Amino acid sequence: MRKTTKKKIAPIVIATVVVLYVGPLVLMLLASMGSLFGEDGPASALFALAFLMAYLLLGGAVVIGVLKALVQRLHEIDGGEEEEASRY
Repeated sequence: MRKTTKKKIAPIVIATVVVLYVGPLVLMLLASMGSLFGEDGPASALFALAFLMAYLLLGGAVVIGVLKALVQRLHEIDGGEEEEASRY
């Protein structure tokens, strides 16, 4: 196994765990938003809908941020920045 391959394992595992944790929460929020307009009507669900939309945006931002950080970290590892810094 190459030296850089070992360094890639931790970022990939952590990113996968975060996406697997936050992803279903976001999907459950989407599903619950669809069921809000059931028997009480849209007037009583306005506050709940606003809360769910805010949480959905934040959860989506977390997933996107984690994936972007993973890609950046993998590029750093491939570029050999740690090996260059260890020389000094």
